[in-house]
Amino acid sequence: MDLTNDILPLDLPLANSSIIKVIGVGGGGGNAVNHMYSQGIADVTFVLCNTDIQDLEGSSVPIKVQLGKESTEGLGAGGKPEVAAKAAEESVEEIKNMLADNTKMVFITAGMGGGTGTGASPVIAKTASEMGILTVGIVTIPFAFEGKPKITQALKGVARLSQHVDALLIINNEKLKLIYPDLELSNAFAKADDILSNAARAIAEIITVPGYINIDFADVNTIMRGGKVAIMNTGYAEGENRISKAIDDALNSPLLNTNDVHGASKVLLSLYCSTQNQIKMEEISQIHDFMAEVGEDVTVIWGASFDDTLGDKVKITLIATGFDVKDIPGMPEDLLEEELPSTEVAEGEDSYEAENMSSVMKQAETKKANDEKIEKAMSAFYGDSVKTQKPVENTEAETFMETIPFEIEEETTEEEDIPTIDIDDLEDDEYLNKMKKEPAWKRKLLRK
Repeated sequence: MDLTNDILPLDLPLANSSIIKVIGVGGGGGNAVNHMYSQGIADVTFVLCNTDIQDLEGSSVPIKVQLGKESTEGLGAGGKPEVAAKAAEESVEEIKNMLADNTKMVFITAGMGGGTGTGASPVIAKTASEMGILTVGIVTIPFAFEGKPKITQALKGVARLSQHVDALLIINNEKLKLIYPDLELSNAFAKADDILSNAARAIAEIITVPGYINIDFADVNTIMRGGKVAIMNTGYAEGENRISKAIDDALNSPLLNTNDVHGASKVLLSLYCSTQNQIKMEEISQIHDFMAEVGEDVTVIWGASFDDTLGDKVKITLIATGFDVKDIPGMPEDLLEEELPSTEVAEGEDSYEAENMSSVMKQAETKKANDEKIEKAMSAFYGDSVKTQKPVENTEAETFMETIPFEIEEETTEEEDIPTIDIDDLEDDEYLNKMKKEPAWKRKLLRK
């Protein structure tokens, strides 16, 4: 079954098809896209990319790209990003064909820490970026209970993806506990999908929903092109100073990795109000106050639209870009430093031994440095939630080892090794009791 030929049914002619694609990569990203597709976002095309053919076939999203048909044979990546990266590279032409249809902006959604999302997302992002498409990554990093190895893999994946996207939004699943402390475990991942979906929807609707002070693709392109790491959120407020309060609400969400917009180079504000309680001219001064606060060197673009579901409230979606990966608290800029490959055998044994020893030492130093960076990143993202697992002590084995005396015995002849017990000893109760208390293997070593 050739899933790449499936076409999304549109009422519009192909020439007028959506300029925005939301691509779900791997299981986590696919779940988020399935969620968005079921809710519906106007003028957005949804795509699934996965190595797992069963996941693709089980989705109602029409456009699908099977990654690595030859290398993975329709199976998952087994939690290995390197397998998924190879699969995505194998499918680059299919990815290009999928993006070639009038695509101006791509959202790449993925759950970092697994195999396909972590490994394939950077390859897909690189392909889109090289085609001149505005490329935005929206990814989640794991809950603390998912464990240190998965978190480590996720943080490395974030660093790789950051090299190939114009802007990157990072959602820390662990922070959901701060917003939803009573959230059941069975609903935790669904809520993470919902948060990821809302982020993509909010940005897409800035472009697709017309406003009376309009923001279009060109404005979003200005803010997000080359924007590096971004922060984005939506805030609500009503009553006096409702615009300022809504901006504060957006900036103070626990989901944000930082709420300091002073490090941003570009900011976009999209305001929404109802037609019954429209934004007044005097309220615009609150926007100017915010613009003055972020600094005169920061590019600020804002627009306004109607949403009659808001009543007396205003809604503000804020996007700030221009942060580096290192600007995220705890996220080291050079996390991508990898262990060096083994040195090839050089001519001459002495030369090889010297070079190989140098390579091994460099690998060890790099690994140690990377481990320290990961520990700092985990501490910043998760606090004490991620516990370092200690090896389980096998007390039974240690006790058993202590009861067996491994002594070096003097070499004996075959004749000397045969136990010798006088017949009189068998009538000695004390001697017999002594033998009963000794293990069988040791009885033969007893001598008179």
